[in-house]
Amino acid sequence: MTDLQPVRGTRDLIGEDFRRHAHVINTAREISSRYGFEEWATPIFEDTRVFSRTLGDTSDVVTKEMYTFEDRGGDSLTLRPEGTAGVCRALVTGGLTQSLPQKVFYAGPMFRYERPQKGRYRQFHQIGCELIGPAEPLADAEVIACGWDILCALGIQAETVLELNTLGDAESRDAYRAALVAYFTTHKASLSEDSLMRLEKNPMRILDSKDEGDKKLVAAAPTIEPYLTEHAGNFFRDVQKYLTAFGVPFKINPRIVRGLDYYSHTAFEFVTTALGAQGTVLAGGRYDGLVEEMGGPSTPAIGWAAGIERLSMLVAEAPAAAQSVVIIPVGDEAEADCLWVLQELRRAKIRAEIGYSGNLKRRMIRANKINARAAVIIGVDEATSRVAKVRNLASGEQVEVPFDDLTTHLAG
Repeated sequence: MTDLQPVRGTRDLIGEDFRRHAHVINTAREISSRYGFEEWATPIFEDTRVFSRTLGDTSDVVTKEMYTFEDRGGDSLTLRPEGTAGVCRALVTGGLTQSLPQKVFYAGPMFRYERPQKGRYRQFHQIGCELIGPAEPLADAEVIACGWDILCALGIQAETVLELNTLGDAESRDAYRAALVAYFTTHKASLSEDSLMRLEKNPMRILDSKDEGDKKLVAAAPTIEPYLTEHAGNFFRDVQKYLTAFGVPFKINPRIVRGLDYYSHTAFEFVTTALGAQGTVLAGGRYDGLVEEMGGPSTPAIGWAAGIERLSMLVAEAPAAAQSVVIIPVGDEAEADCLWVLQELRRAKIRAEIGYSGNLKRRMIRANKINARAAVIIGVDEATSRVAKVRNLASGEQVEVPFDDLTTHLAG
């Protein structure tokens, strides 16, 4: 027995696991397409600066979780820990900042060195939508509505709650940061080491701390609402108005934050209690400064990402495996006609297989084992008359069907 196993924090997607995975992606691809999103694919590794610039030097992702390596040419590269930064880099390097808006859907693997647990892997997978260009609150609501419709199409909307907050504009955040610094400074002795560092550089990140002692302090920390400018307050009210018009239910959670300067206004998370500690299944926000961080012009944008593994776990039932039609030759003389029928069915977009060896009994056993829906039996007599025996493997009913009518008979 081999001692080679999947690397810790990774897993193989086989059978039902893959069908669930593909179902999430295909559903999201279809729904986002209805909203006008076009699919992009960016490389799974980038110049390390793509992520260190955009995720912030004090973030856990940059300081603890990125898979960073030096290639043979001496360049520092990083396996992508998230998808938005690569999309914005592609927008800039592809010269698309003059062709806005861009509505982008993506799906693929991401990589973070974390402690593996239920719903969390070191190679994990995400779907995401980015709407780049519009600065209006309607854009925020439409992107969120797209996410909601994907959850509805997956049949898991009843398991999730949309929690919504605002980060305000730059003036609002400056006032709020000052209030947070004043509050947490009076509690410095109780802050974790990570939060003490964030207090100096990015106090809003303390609100996202996973440390239990920090969480107690965060519960009593100021919220942003009293510090919102008139513009920021109106923007947030408009987002809520549009969400209501789209029929998307939500509740306000003032503790949802994003710590970096390029985030503004809307922040949101779809959360669930059905997965234990890993409660967030889809999250995003407005990031009006990120494209500029990549060297492009100041460009408003709003987007979200969702973990495919977590969404898959919420889907009640995996899609059924596709069923084949099995072609069974009886005698070597019938094999050429069987191959002709086999290819005719495939050209008609019917899933069809043929066994490579064995007598009629053994081939029928295999057909039932792979849960085939029908068997097409062709011997010398059938080849001569050009009429096959077709057996429904669920009912056992067998009928004779002319070769020329097989595709019509077996369609669907």
